[in-house]
Amino acid sequence: MELWYSEKHTENVKFSIKVDKHLVSTQSEFQKIDIFESKEFGRFLTLDGLMMVTQKDEFIYHDMIVHVPMATNPEIKQVLVIGAGDGGTIRELLKYDTIEHIDLVEIDKMVVDVCKEFLPQTASQLDHRKVTSHFEDGLKFIRTIENKYDLIIVDSTDPFGPGEGLFSKEFYRHCYRALTHSGILINQHESPYYESYAKAMQRAHQRIKETFDVAKVYQAHIPTYPSGHWLFGFASKGMIGHDITQIEKWNELNIKTNYYNTALHVGCFALPNYVLDLLEKSYDQ
Repeated sequence: MELWYSEKHTENVKFSIKVDKHLVSTQSEFQKIDIFESKEFGRFLTLDGLMMVTQKDEFIYHDMIVHVPMATNPEIKQVLVIGAGDGGTIRELLKYDTIEHIDLVEIDKMVVDVCKEFLPQTASQLDHRKVTSHFEDGLKFIRTIENKYDLIIVDSTDPFGPGEGLFSKEFYRHCYRALTHSGILINQHESPYYESYAKAMQRAHQRIKETFDVAKVYQAHIPTYPSGHWLFGFASKGMIGHDITQIEKWNELNIKTNYYNTALHVGCFALPNYVLDLLEKSYDQ
């Protein structure tokens, strides 16, 4: 008997991967956690039946959510990461010796524990001395913080369930206040391709534009995410981000990446016309 993981991207589209083994199936206080093993994508994590990370293509997502802001501002020292229980974002951040401390805020400790055991490729640095883990709600955590972080990365699930509050106006206002004068906010920005994802993307972008001085969007191709076309939000409260071409010093760091490079950095901010049109339209909830 063949076993397949299938995820419904729309009412009319499914994405499927043939599975060799179902390694983990458990229910936390917040969500259903599963880890599968497959020939094509290796081990992969799903939360409430939705794809989060695979061994084969996780490098694309984690390279782009980390190295774009780190190349933009090489002075980043204090970092807040919200979500990211699989650990890939932490792994990439720790390639920078200049980073002094990372606060990881993950609502579901069980996700971290499962990834440490079954996905060491991404989770290997979660116990690093520079990392302090906080198992609580990201919106509540950030409410009392002011002028502390040079970079906030919101590596969240989709905008419903445990991740819903991380797409709210209140959350973005708190992020603005928690950042230093040249601070950067990066968030996973959903896909522009399917209507339901595009609406979530428009709503998030509108709220960020209302809050931050700079609000840009960049893209990457991630095969296992809905449509494969995925966006990231780039926002800052100062001049950082106005000129994205001054990033060549990053090459002097000799950081090993499998996807990101400085030529791609410039190009990823060049968006297709249909995405530009969506970003121009306001979203009224």
